[in-house]
Amino acid sequence: MKSIQVELGARSYPIHVKSGLLHNIPKILSDYNHGQKWMIISQYNLMELFGFDLLNQLKENGYQIDFITLPVGESAKSMNEFSRVISQMVEFNCDRSASILALGGGVVGDVAGFVAASFMRGIDYFQIPTTLLAMVDSAIGGKTGINIAEGKNLVGAIYQPKGVLVDPEILASLPKEEVTAGLGEVIKYGAIWDYHFLNDIAGWMKNLDTFPYEDAIAKSCEIKSEVVSKDEREGGLRRILNFGHTIGHALESHLGYGRIRHGEAVALGMKCAGYISHKLGLLKKDEQSNLVETINRLPLPKLRHINGNHLMPFIKTDKKSEKGTLNFVVLEGLGNATTTTEVTEDLIRESLKVLN
Repeated sequence: MKSIQVELGARSYPIHVKSGLLHNIPKILSDYNHGQKWMIISQYNLMELFGFDLLNQLKENGYQIDFITLPVGESAKSMNEFSRVISQMVEFNCDRSASILALGGGVVGDVAGFVAASFMRGIDYFQIPTTLLAMVDSAIGGKTGINIAEGKNLVGAIYQPKGVLVDPEILASLPKEEVTAGLGEVIKYGAIWDYHFLNDIAGWMKNLDTFPYEDAIAKSCEIKSEVVSKDEREGGLRRILNFGHTIGHALESHLGYGRIRHGEAVALGMKCAGYISHKLGLLKKDEQSNLVETINRLPLPKLRHINGNHLMPFIKTDKKSEKGTLNFVVLEGLGNATTTTEVTEDLIRESLKVLN
């Protein structure tokens, strides 16, 4: 089992990555089980796939456990659903000693994490990510949140889990397009941090049927844990993890949650950010081409007639803006990301031509 430590002092925690890990969770969590109430927060389809098996394993090993389900899709990340889950926690007699297992993708992790941060002013939770996107990104680092009409993740908290348990075998149970969409976030780690990893990814993507997901997940987790350990609350370095996200989030908001997958939106956003980096004189043309060629190996959706009038209202309300100034993530060469406040609205509008 590959174990990676997120170093945050008293709030440090491990990320365990191993195929078949799901069957060992009762043993892995045994030191945390003190007779308290445990709650799995998931979706019903995921409970049917492997949640009920996990529930029964935990019950057989002496865990006092129940489950709560969320609807599928971004509609789960609403104030109404958040309130409903909190109410169900009370109905299940949870108290401040309770622990949550967030079994699902980014949506489940975001909602369950925010519930953990809020319920009784904060209880323990563990992330058990079930999508590639969650395994390499959203399950790590403590970002939790829900959406409101004005934008994505505008309500939330940074609240660290007690551990992240990653079983790459879970990916085999998911539709292929759901898995490949998450590769956008894997590409991001190579682009912002490790040029050699980006080259590895480009080679692996020549045949997605043989892609070494466990190796890619472990390396992505190492990079994210290193960044989060240095900057937990996104005061500086952690902002680079938003590469591709400013335009990606705007695409999600404009097209409607569920119309485009998050990893796909980020991949398209990275193409725009690569273009902007080149226009600012930070990224060489051949490096930009290398990034685009790698991204284009993904089966991305075809977008038509996307322009600044569609996206700029969402970009202007992006939570990465401070006092009206946008912190935009760019590349100073592949494997080296930074932020700048010099990206103009005109340049963003110009970059959107790479999407059409």
